[in-house]
Amino acid sequence: MVFNFLEDYILENNRVKLSPLRSTHIDELVSISEESDLWTHFIEKGNGRKNLEAYINKTIKNRTLKKEYPFIVFDKKNGKYAGTTRFYEYSQELKNIKLGHTWYGKEFRGTGLNKHCKYLLFQFVFDTLELERMGFGASSDNKISIAAMQSVGCKKEGVLRSFLPSSKNSNRADIVLLSILKEEWIKKEKDILKHKL
Repeated sequence: MVFNFLEDYILENNRVKLSPLRSTHIDELVSISEESDLWTHFIEKGNGRKNLEAYINKTIKNRTLKKEYPFIVFDKKNGKYAGTTRFYEYSQELKNIKLGHTWYGKEFRGTGLNKHCKYLLFQFVFDTLELERMGFGASSDNKISIAAMQSVGCKKEGVLRSFLPSSKNSNRADIVLLSILKEEWIKKEKDILKHKL
């Protein structure tokens, strides 16, 4: 199956629903966007209504250009929108895709919501689209994000040295590269992650 940027994909289970991000979701996300620590490790900021509008409208435009596919995340347990995530750098020829720009409000972190999201996204990429690889990246300063990716089966595979300004000081930070492969998902990681849900 070829990934279609124009199709409205809905991914859901009993805990979470991921649907295409739209400009109408700005009101649902603006209070989360104002949380002080949310954008610490992001180059592109979406804090406050004005920045959030620019952030969301840019990724929606990039969807029409077939560069990104953003989702809004709805937590069924709390009946609230929790944040966003997106696919990018999709290649049908190479059978690769990347996942990132993921952020959740503080009340949703550490609740298991992320594992449910990742399970649905991995299932879609490997079982439905039958891609071979999904890539991820995070600032080396962002230990929590790196640990979260490893907890859902991603493997560290490399480092881009001195890639971006550090969020901790005036120095530079590395980007840690991670990935999960179709073979790993099918043979092992799918069952492990499902057991954690």
